[in-house]
This record gives sequence, structure tokens and C-alpha cells, in this order.
Amino acid sequence: MPARRHTRILIGAGAAVVVAGLVAFFALSPLSPAADDGEALPAPTWASPAAPPVEAAAVTGPGVAGTVDAVWLAETAEATDIPERALAAYAGVAISKAVQMPTCGLGWNTLAAIGYAESRHGTHDGSTVGADGTVAPPIFGIALEGGATEHIPDSDAGAVDGDAEFDRAVGPMQLIPQTWRNWHVDASGDGVEDPQNLDDAVAASANYLCRASGDMAHEAGWAAGIAAYNSDPAYAVIIAETGSRYRSLSQ
Repeated sequence: MPARRHTRILIGAGAAVVVAGLVAFFALSPLSPAADDGEALPAPTWASPAAPPVEAAAVTGPGVAGTVDAVWLAETAEATDIPERALAAYAGVAISKAVQMPTCGLGWNTLAAIGYAESRHGTHDGSTVGADGTVAPPIFGIALEGGATEHIPDSDAGAVDGDAEFDRAVGPMQLIPQTWRNWHVDASGDGVEDPQNLDDAVAASANYLCRASGDMAHEAGWAAGIAAYNSDPAYAVIIAETGSRYRSLSQ
């Protein structure tokens, strides 16, 4: 299985990605809740799965977002400060993956943590998420032309990333073209596979994570999956802290 990214770049205040261009480390501040006595709690080493999303009694649309209960969605979005449309993608994909591959145990909170780290849930640099889950304007990482980044010549003739010279990471989950080609899916139910659509991108990321690690419900497997997504140890810390916070806030 091709590696999604390699780590060789510094962005903002911390080590970040690499093949992902803008991947995230947007100088994220620690998200671990404080202890009652005012002292910081020990940083989590992984993000255990949050309680599963509540499924809708009646599906409200053709894609994964329509499988999530509206009350659960509204309450959890308010508690976690995750935009409802983004949360619908994370939760809907988690529901779908639990049926397709129950042994993977991928929590919606881990997907949400990745979406936050990669693009602030699809809002990086002024992008917005439409009702159908598509981000506009599209999100592209920097050209992976070597030097401060990994050197990845064009692999898709610019079809996925709009760059016919070098590859770029694309969309709200910052997938490189090769990863998208391997794990692409239409999770929004609109008949189009689009890495700039949250439902499709989150589902592709879930496919990748569950292939990289068949057990995201336990620490060792979770660590293996996140390392496959981004091998920088600092990235795993961000995902562990953010995912753990989302789990705590949603309880």
C-alpha cells in the first residue's frame, strides 16, 4: 500500500506534513481539557472511539450524511463546535464503516480530528462547505516539488490536483492523487466521486485508515493507522488530543 505522505517539512509552529502541503499544523493550540485543580491533564496518547453516532430513524438523503439522527447531530455539533455539515460527514462515514468493516472500530471523533487538523473542517483559507458537502473554493496543498517538501512529480496529469508538473494534496482531508485513486468513493450519493466533497473525502480517508490498520479501536492499531496517514509523531499528538477532546465533549 503506498504511503499517503512522508514527513519532511516544517509549517507554522510545529513539524507538519509533507506530502500534504497545507496539512495542517495550522499552529494548533493544545485541545486537552484542564483538570479541576487547574493543572493540565496528561496528554492523551491516542483517541479512543467516541460513542457511536445515533442513526436516523429514516434516512434523509442519498449519502452518508442522511443516515445521522438530526437531534444527535445538532446537539453534538453544539457541544464540540464542529460545523453540522462536517460532523454529518464524519458521523455518517463512521456509521457506514461500522457496517462495512466492524472490526476496524474507527470512531467519528478520529475522523473529525483529522478533518480539523487538515483543513479546519473544510474552511481553510476562507473555503466554505456547501449543503452537499462540497468545499468552495477547492482546497489544494502546495506543489510537492522538493526542497522543503517531498518531491513527488505529477502522477495524474493534473486531473485531481490541477497541477500537471507536481502532485498536490487535495480537499478537506488533504489526500494526494495516488491515495485518492486507490480509495476514491462516492459517499455523498450524487453520482460523482470528488475529493473536494467532505463525504467522499472522509470516506476515502476511512477506507485508507482501515486498510492501514484493521483495528482503530485500540491504541496500537490506532497509532499504526495515524502513522500511515502522516508519519510525523507530532501529528499523532494533535490527532490524539483533538479526537480525545471531541469524545469528552460529546459525552
